[in-house]
Amino acid sequence: MLKNKFRTVAWMAAMAVSLCSCQFQEAANTDLGTKIDKQEIAEYTDIHIRDKDLLYDMYDNTEIVTMYLTISKGNEGEGTNHTWEEINTYSVYDYDYMGVDRYKVAGLLQVGNEEGLIPGELGYGQVAPNSIVQIRGQSSSRNPQKNYKIAVKDNKGDWRGQTTIALNKHMGEGLRFRNKLAYDLLTHVDELMSLRTTFVHLYVKDTTAGPGAKFEDYGIYTQVEQLNKTALKAHGLDNRGHLYKVNYCEFYRYEDIIVLKDDPRYDLKKFEEILEVKGDDDHSKLIRMLEKVNDFSIPIEEVLEEHFDIENVAYWMAFNLILGNVDTQSRNFYIYSPQNTERWYIYPWDNDAMMRRLEYQYLGRVDYEAWESGISNYWGNVLFQRCLKSETFRQALDDAMQDLRQLFTPELINSYVETYATLLKPLVYRGRDMLNAPLTPAEYDLVVAGFNDELKDNYKRYEDSLKKPMPFYIGNPYEDGEKYTVEWEGSYDLQGEDVTYTFELDTEYGFRDPIFVATDLDIPTVSFDKLPAGQYFMRVEATNESGQSQYAFDYYRLDLGKIYGTKSFFVDEDGNIVEDVYVED
Repeated sequence: MLKNKFRTVAWMAAMAVSLCSCQFQEAANTDLGTKIDKQEIAEYTDIHIRDKDLLYDMYDNTEIVTMYLTISKGNEGEGTNHTWEEINTYSVYDYDYMGVDRYKVAGLLQVGNEEGLIPGELGYGQVAPNSIVQIRGQSSSRNPQKNYKIAVKDNKGDWRGQTTIALNKHMGEGLRFRNKLAYDLLTHVDELMSLRTTFVHLYVKDTTAGPGAKFEDYGIYTQVEQLNKTALKAHGLDNRGHLYKVNYCEFYRYEDIIVLKDDPRYDLKKFEEILEVKGDDDHSKLIRMLEKVNDFSIPIEEVLEEHFDIENVAYWMAFNLILGNVDTQSRNFYIYSPQNTERWYIYPWDNDAMMRRLEYQYLGRVDYEAWESGISNYWGNVLFQRCLKSETFRQALDDAMQDLRQLFTPELINSYVETYATLLKPLVYRGRDMLNAPLTPAEYDLVVAGFNDELKDNYKRYEDSLKKPMPFYIGNPYEDGEKYTVEWEGSYDLQGEDVTYTFELDTEYGFRDPIFVATDLDIPTVSFDKLPAGQYFMRVEATNESGQSQYAFDYYRLDLGKIYGTKSFFVDEDGNIVEDVYVED
């Protein structure tokens, strides 16, 4: 539709030139001076989005901004009639259980330095609350140290053009600077958008606890520019376009949930469990895209051409692969689309999971391994799976990987990592932050020193993943006459090699002495004798003709990580199969 619009405009312009050509023919034949060399207007299909580099040159990248937050009990009209203790007690899961919105409090946010307030900065000279404060985040809201969203009220000022201040503690992240590092590295990648980030030292005075309150040191936070209409405009994008935060979206059609606002089935809460609406709420363009993604009669190359920017998708995936930012399969990013176009772009978000494998080794945690290494990490998402099956996309991805390998040199990485470690480590190991630091000071230094080795390892994992069969899901066992039968999805091999399977069954998740094993299975199913009552574990591994292997998507969760390729089930006293369903605490 937009192409037709451009063609119409071009046709009208051509007619105008034709009608006036007789008037300008003589002038055209006259030497009017040096000819101007003009850049041709690109075809619409070649348009990429680009960030405003100057945004990141305005402030010192290594500064720590000091913020003072005075908490008071507000009023029922604003929903701020709560205490600071309540704010820091409940997680978002508690709010869901209670069936209420997140509690809020009134706040006076003031910006200064370690000595005090600075004239001209937000909150200077103010005594009444200028903001509303609540917790932010999802799983992180369970942590004893919370993340905060501070919304500055209208006409109460702003901080560096921002009125929504997101302060992230990253309590489970030992270095406390990974998210900022990722956004800083993004500023070097022309093909991707970044956001402004700053380290913040936060002090809080809680007047809701009683008289005599003083400012308490809440430690180090990372302030990340909130991706909203204000940010879109600041970064040169269309602030009237469509913007969705991906809470958990595998790009299926979701026919009963992703519907138009006037559809009787429309439930905003359920909708936003998948995609949180941050821009235009006419969802028709989103629905058209999802329908095309899930129409397998349309080649994915055509879908990418019409609805995405292959450069944007390839560089976004490459960025996450080379930094090992695993928790991006189906969440922790935004999708954005300007007005008057069907094209969508991925906007990076929430990168504190990057470069975590070495830290996990010190913590004794098993995570980000097996299928979470390399491209197989994205295989469970229908959009990314279709992309990865395309040789065209895989070439674009590899080109992006090679580009980023050249860009992220040891010198560049060390310039950031060493600076931030020197800056933050003294703050991490004192006060509240020290009590919740996952790494010892010595381990902190070792993780910092291992950054470039981990970067190399991430690239090798990417290369290896291209050779392996792809992961798949295991079904539940079912009674099949005098046997139990299990089926699973067939594994896909990018090289087109045949794949065989190994099935193991045991009463323990370690599979040290399996009670049943079947190897060289050329079809994704197996049968075995019925079992006595108890808990059982089954594991399936796929192997291609080259000898490369991959476990199933399923995993059994432990306190310190995952047992990959493994699914648990129970057999009751009557011989019935009962699925083992993991429930969040």
